[in-house]
Amino acid sequence: MGADSGEQGFGDAKPIHEVAIKTFDMSKTDVTVEQYAECVIKSGCTEPGTELGTGHYCNWGVAGRQLHPINCVDWAQASKYAEFKGARLPSEAEFEYAATNGGKNQKYPWGNAKATSALAVMNTDGTMPVCSKPKGNTAQGLCDMSGNVWQWMQDEYQDSYEGVPADGSAFDGTGSFRVMRGGSFLNNDASYLRADHRG
Repeated sequence: MGADSGEQGFGDAKPIHEVAIKTFDMSKTDVTVEQYAECVIKSGCTEPGTELGTGHYCNWGVAGRQLHPINCVDWAQASKYAEFKGARLPSEAEFEYAATNGGKNQKYPWGNAKATSALAVMNTDGTMPVCSKPKGNTAQGLCDMSGNVWQWMQDEYQDSYEGVPADGSAFDGTGSFRVMRGGSFLNNDASYLRADHRG
C-alpha cells in the first residue's frame, strides 16, 4: 500500500507498507441520489446542507439525476448513510485493495494505463450516472473507483502512513480531517484518480 516514487502530490502516501486485509464487502456503485433519498425519507439521514448541498455541481434535488452519485455531503452524512444500511465507510487500506483488483501492483482499477475519459468520469462539467464507464471497472465489477465523485474513507487524515494499523482497519487519530479517495469528474490530472492518491 502507498507510493514511493517521489512524484508531486504523493508525499503523504509514504511509506509503502504491507497490510493484511480481512475479508470485507463493498458496494458495487457509489451511493446514488435515489439511494440517499430513501435514507432521508426514513429519517436516517439529513438532506445535504446549504453549505455543501447547493450549487451547479450538486445532484441533490436536481431532476434526472436519481442515478447519479450523491455528492455535496460531508463525512458525517456519508457515515450516517453507511450506518443506515448496516455498514460503514471503507478504510483506506480496503479502498486501495479494492481499487487495485485485490492488491495488485497497479495504479488504477483497470491497470496502469493513464486515466482517460473512456475509463473514468473525469474532466467534465458534472457527474454521470453510476457505472457509466464499464471499461474502468475493477475485475470484481466495482464501478467508479476512479472518477465521478470523491469517496469518503473512515480514516482520519494524517500526512503519512506512519503508525497506521497493519490489519487494514481505519486510522483513528486525533485530527479533525477525514480522507477522500478516487478523484472526481472535475479532475483533469489523471494522477488524482490513482488508487494510491489521498485527499
